[in-house]
Amino acid sequence: MHIDIFCLFPEMLDSPLEQSIIKRAREKGLVEITAHNIRDYTHDKHHTVDDYSYGGGPGMVLKPEPIFEAVDTIKQRIPAVEVPIVLLTPAGRLFNQRIALEMASSSHLMLICGHYEGIDERVREHLATDEISLGDYILSGGETAAIVLIDAVVRLIPGVLGSEMSLNTDSHTNNLLEYPQYTRPPVYRDWEVPPILFSGNHREIDEWRRRKAILRTCERRPDLLERANLSPEEKQWIFESLSSPK
Repeated sequence: MHIDIFCLFPEMLDSPLEQSIIKRAREKGLVEITAHNIRDYTHDKHHTVDDYSYGGGPGMVLKPEPIFEAVDTIKQRIPAVEVPIVLLTPAGRLFNQRIALEMASSSHLMLICGHYEGIDERVREHLATDEISLGDYILSGGETAAIVLIDAVVRLIPGVLGSEMSLNTDSHTNNLLEYPQYTRPPVYRDWEVPPILFSGNHREIDEWRRRKAILRTCERRPDLLERANLSPEEKQWIFESLSSPK
């Protein structure tokens, strides 16, 4: 996969994208990531990328010309394939694991990072093929959002993780939060690791983990359970667990 990022502050991406899993994926040649400074595609001596909003209002708006020219220039260098062009914006569809899987199947991805008060609407209407929001909050710029999106997507590319099993147990993969995890020591400040994890009975351990994942999801993110693949027995168990006194 190749990921092109169009932004105003590419330096913000340097360190996060050169660490841990993303670094190893780049070293293996599984992903190439290139950040492009939108200012490089301006034509005035001040490299102007923003201007006042027509109709008045606070803040500045990113101009369409340098963004279109930046994306068009890079698209000319790649094969004639449909490349998702994602605008990172609070007005986009809410990012989740399903969308991350969808993006991980692409061979090429382009991310446009907004900034300031907003971005000229013509970029939304005539350039971007998708709009993504990380959540119901505002960031100073799309660079931070791009780091999060790339991290979520890259780890899903085959061969990136040391163990593919990790993907199957991650929170949100099956619309369930992950079960509790423990490691050494077996007792810490009188808090003990659940004995079943020492039993060696993998079937019972898997059942315990499954139930803990369901219960945690029910308590913290009940909205996810509507999309989770639960058996009739598990649904009955949830009802009984919630109905029984603590």
